[in-house]
Amino acid sequence: MRRLLITGFDPFGGGTVNPSWEAVKSLPDRVGEWELCKLAIPTVFGTAAELVLKRAEEFRPEVILCVGLAGGRDAVTPERIAVNIRDARIPDNAGYQPCGEFVVPGGPAAYFSTVPVTEMARAIRDAGIPAAVSNTAGTFVCNDVLYTILNRYAGTEVRAGFIHVPRLPEQGEPNLPLEKTVAALIAAIKVL
Repeated sequence: MRRLLITGFDPFGGGTVNPSWEAVKSLPDRVGEWELCKLAIPTVFGTAAELVLKRAEEFRPEVILCVGLAGGRDAVTPERIAVNIRDARIPDNAGYQPCGEFVVPGGPAAYFSTVPVTEMARAIRDAGIPAAVSNTAGTFVCNDVLYTILNRYAGTEVRAGFIHVPRLPEQGEPNLPLEKTVAALIAAIKVL
């Protein structure tokens, strides 16, 4: 059995639910050859990534896959790139709103995801769910987490990636029902 650490965020920006965690916690404990360790993380710069790294040290996964909400998107989007910048249009859940600071001072400008984003997007579409590769994880906490993890595991065999998911129907348009978001994550996991 291979090990996958998969994470989702708590609600943020005044929301009462976050589809990323709702989908992650709804996943089965095993998907194909993968044993899943599910982790809820706070929408807080620095803290979220620290919790992922701490759990990864304990669980020792082969792959870390983080999931987050991209409210304006109408498709499930595996992220290709994480950039070394924190620039928030709204405060995180601790009230912090960085403007143009580095995730890792002195770190590379960007990292490419180390999971097969094109194949993941194709597998999700093949499951009948809208999907596309995204070339920006933004500059909020989602990007912060992905960049930090890729920086930590650069040059190792541990692979890492990020998937953004749309809102739930009760959160407005565009959206994707929870069961479709769960099916999309399962399809993506199967091609890791």
